[in-house]
Amino acid sequence: QVQLVESGGGLVQAGGSLRLSCAASGRTFSRYSMAWFRQAPGKEREFVAGISWSGGGTYYVDSVKGRFTISRDNAKNTVYLQMNSLKPEDTAVYYCAADVKGEYVYWGQGTQVTVSS
Repeated sequence: QVQLVESGGGLVQAGGSLRLSCAASGRTFSRYSMAWFRQAPGKEREFVAGISWSGGGTYYVDSVKGRFTISRDNAKNTVYLQMNSLKPEDTAVYYCAADVKGEYVYWGQGTQVTVSS
């Protein structure tokens, strides 16, 4: 069992930055690929960024490439999402998730990110 807790969301002006954190419980965190998803009001949840268990591989949706960076610290059981040059369309609830054998089984409760224009 893995519990995920996100933090770092908030209100920021367009062009600003935020860093989200996702702290995981359990000793198996380093075994899992991790990802960030987001869900805006009235829209489906979408994949934002993913990172392999070692941190050697990272993946992004096209709309955030060059602006967002995903990273992880396995010693701290934490995955991060550094978000720069934020846009109003980045406004959403952001969730982290753990990939267990190809399926995102564990999810956090989400953290709200609001970007004002």
